[in-house]
Amino acid sequence: MSIEKKHFTAHPMYPWLVIALAAVFLFYKYILQVSPSIMTDDLMRVFQIQGTGLGNLAASFFYSFLIAQLFVGVLLDRYSPRLLTAIAIFICAAGVYIFSKAHTLSIATWARTLMGVGAAFATVSYMKMTSLWFKPNQLAFVGGLLATAAMLGAVAGQVPLSFAVSVLGWRQSLYLCAVSGLILAVLFYLIVRDNPVGAVREAGISEKFSFHDVWMVLNNKQNWLITFYSGLAFSPIDSFAGLWCIPFLKETYQVSHTQAAFLASFIFLGLAFGSPLIGLWSDRINKRRPVMLINAFVALVCITLIIYINFPLWLLGALLFIFGFSTGAFMLGFALGRELNKITVAATIIALINTGDIIFSALTQPLIGKLLDGHWHGKLISGVHYFSSIEYRHALSILPIYLLFSLILLFFIRESNSQQLVM
Repeated sequence: MSIEKKHFTAHPMYPWLVIALAAVFLFYKYILQVSPSIMTDDLMRVFQIQGTGLGNLAASFFYSFLIAQLFVGVLLDRYSPRLLTAIAIFICAAGVYIFSKAHTLSIATWARTLMGVGAAFATVSYMKMTSLWFKPNQLAFVGGLLATAAMLGAVAGQVPLSFAVSVLGWRQSLYLCAVSGLILAVLFYLIVRDNPVGAVREAGISEKFSFHDVWMVLNNKQNWLITFYSGLAFSPIDSFAGLWCIPFLKETYQVSHTQAAFLASFIFLGLAFGSPLIGLWSDRINKRRPVMLINAFVALVCITLIIYINFPLWLLGALLFIFGFSTGAFMLGFALGRELNKITVAATIIALINTGDIIFSALTQPLIGKLLDGHWHGKLISGVHYFSSIEYRHALSILPIYLLFSLILLFFIRESNSQQLVM
């Protein structure tokens, strides 16, 4: 039996099968994350909530995600990543199933919370499998595909899911998502192995860090600046594209739900292409900050134009794509953080920066809902709060402010030593 396992895992394509399954989990996680944006009217009507309530319901995913993420890295290092990841996918599927059957806001919130707990494993599991199954000189490329897999999942959470909701209804669509998650959990457990024979691990990453290492990360002001930059730069993607973009476009451009979802997907496509390409540009010139500054400025200009000016749909699509593409530079924050710290604390700094992204996203979605409710003029349509284009623009004004502050923070972040780029 052991000979068969060795032969199976020794196949040159097996690492790609492993990482493909980990990428599908990321793909699945983002479908679940952005799914409320597809069914905003349905959720507000069924659970009798306003903009703030919808924002809080969607953000409950991030609250549990954040808490669970504090333990994910240690768990995956100490115990079986294969088993834990399969359980995490199952937890996501269970959360979706419960949400699809929920008739009260409390149950729906707990279901979203359950999804967040399972989804917290997706990114860390992907990077864990990358370090287990790929050589050091492949890690940058394979790791860079993480954002592409995640954003393609976000796209799938827009147009295809929107189509499914329009045809089957939101409950049946989410039920199918739950079944898909269960299948993925079983496949992951049956196919993935924890101990690859002859696999090359990244030097230094497997070394256990002490509390002193953690203190070094937390005591470094640069790490906190990068964390705040990354959160401010990325949360407009999660908050706008992930929840409020579709209703904003429907009202502002008077397009159908599916058309609005199609346009919103250009943001995710832009990020999917932008993250690896901007990374290649940064690697080519051995600089991080200049690339981040240029793209932060482009993202700021694009989101400002999108919110305040009406364009022909083809030009709007181009601006949404460019906004997503330029926002992809936020991924350089992870590289910069790693290069400004010892290699032995790489996982710690990545976790810190990622936590900042989640905190800002969790706070911003309900904040926009609160701003919408604050500017609401009391109009109801079919029992749902109606927000005008002007009301959306007032509430979404916080997004350019976020990007402006992220741009300012970059002037206080130190450039890494290019010699540190070599591992």
